[in-house]
Amino acid sequence: MEPVITITLNPAIDKTTSVPSLEPDKKLKCTQPVFSAGGGGVNVARAICKLGGNAAALYFSGGHTGKFFGELLGAEKVPAIPILINGYTRENLIVTDEHTGQQYRFGMPGPEISATEWATCLSRIREIPLRNRFVVASGSLAVGVPPEAFDTIGQLVNERGGQYIVDTAGKGLYHAIQGGAFLFKPNLGELAALAGKNRITLEEAAAIAKLFIDAGNCQYMVISLGPAGAMLVSAAGVSRFNAPEVERVSTVGAGDSMVAGIVLKLAQGENIDSAVKFGVACGTAATLNPGTTLCHPEDVQKLYHLMD
Repeated sequence: MEPVITITLNPAIDKTTSVPSLEPDKKLKCTQPVFSAGGGGVNVARAICKLGGNAAALYFSGGHTGKFFGELLGAEKVPAIPILINGYTRENLIVTDEHTGQQYRFGMPGPEISATEWATCLSRIREIPLRNRFVVASGSLAVGVPPEAFDTIGQLVNERGGQYIVDTAGKGLYHAIQGGAFLFKPNLGELAALAGKNRITLEEAAAIAKLFIDAGNCQYMVISLGPAGAMLVSAAGVSRFNAPEVERVSTVGAGDSMVAGIVLKLAQGENIDSAVKFGVACGTAATLNPGTTLCHPEDVQKLYHLMD
């Protein structure tokens, strides 16, 4: 298969640790931190490579943290396409309270991307052969990146014969869906916000997704339902994929693992139903592991067969 291209506009080094108990005004002794290259598209590329597929990660990179970020990707043998910037690649902190088992996720603001750096990113995307390849744009927008960024990227991908998949939220999703894609993967809350509602039922979600599909905004929409699995909506109808029940350790990277599973199977020529089923197994497998480990192939296979 041709390498899947993932695009991450606000990458981060994820630092994962734990403390005996999270208490104020005390020096808390942390466990040895684990460092991972993170951000939506980067996690998708990492998961695809862990699953035996081929993916390359395009992302903004700056400073000594950007260099370390590249080293982390190299250690996992994930091909990197860094777009150099003047700012520093951000860092996030994930802390587990061992006493309660609760996890706290601290997302730091990223560097501000200049107009020149954004233009360089678009130029680099134009240089990559995209015909019949899957391109995944996932994650949040960095400061300075235009709100219509995912729409702009989508136009480049669509014009050049690629298959565009988007997993984002807020203004990024709003603009992306205006331009269209092969597949969108919102969760219920994101789809509700897109429709101007505070909350929606599963029936309403299917109807809203069908409106976007009928309008030509996408061919498929996969609505993430968290531990309940996912819903696939297309012109052919609606399908539910229930996730196996597991004891969840962490939800970090579950959505990215789901996207990775879906796009990996599509790139291998599987049909959309099989791809989404595999994606749900990948997302569920990711919850079995602490921190930003993502999904293990052996866990994915076990869970996938439980879904038969």
